[in-house]
Amino acid sequence: MEGSTGNAGAGTNLWNYKIGKILGIDLFGKVKIGKHVLTKQKVAIKIINRHKIKNTGLDEKELDNVDLNDTTTFKKKKTSDTTAVQQEIEALRLLLHPHIIRLYEVIETHSDIFMVMEYAKFGDLFDYIVEKGRLAEDEARRFFQQVVSGVEYCHRNMIIHLDLKPENLLLDSEYSIKITGFAFSSGLQHGYFLKPSYGSSNYAAPEVISGEAYAGPEVDIWGCGIILYALVCGSLPYDDEDIPSLFRKIKV
Repeated sequence: MEGSTGNAGAGTNLWNYKIGKILGIDLFGKVKIGKHVLTKQKVAIKIINRHKIKNTGLDEKELDNVDLNDTTTFKKKKTSDTTAVQQEIEALRLLLHPHIIRLYEVIETHSDIFMVMEYAKFGDLFDYIVEKGRLAEDEARRFFQQVVSGVEYCHRNMIIHLDLKPENLLLDSEYSIKITGFAFSSGLQHGYFLKPSYGSSNYAAPEVISGEAYAGPEVDIWGCGIILYALVCGSLPYDDEDIPSLFRKIKV
């Protein structure tokens, strides 16, 4: 197969896709634009190098032994029992909603994992807010309704996101929200509580930074509140370069 490494440059072919320029870089790899050779549909392709997974503290051997197309294990597993890459793939396989990013297929090679996903033309909501500043109430309401719709769908399907923030909200060609960033997501189990810390400092809920046990949905609801504040104010409610000071502000 051509283009089977994360070092594939623009113009490289990956099975039925032609890989183009870099759209962004996250913890697990590069995201590049792609185009289906036959349909010409644009997609986003996340390229995850198996060897680099070790540098993030993930268990590569565990990932090698997992069927990434199997969606039956997600709700049965606790977050600590699985890798973040597997978490994201399994969550997206289970979810089908107009405001959640679509995962079309997963292509695996001995060196890389390729996640072929829906393409969001206008980047993420964080950059949009930085460019526009505080949004008009009507526009902020529209975005927030779409976020809440997607999050409610996740919870109804027993999945909690745990890392809601403007950077994980993409905008498609119609400027509609597409929730992404499910690497820290977890299956919701009645009577089971989480304790590990996930997500980003500025958006972390008090329960998370205090080390308390939490069910999960309340953390997502907190994240939605932070997003709403950012939409209508053009800034974050809790912001400090010193992390201990930031956490003190959040816990007050």
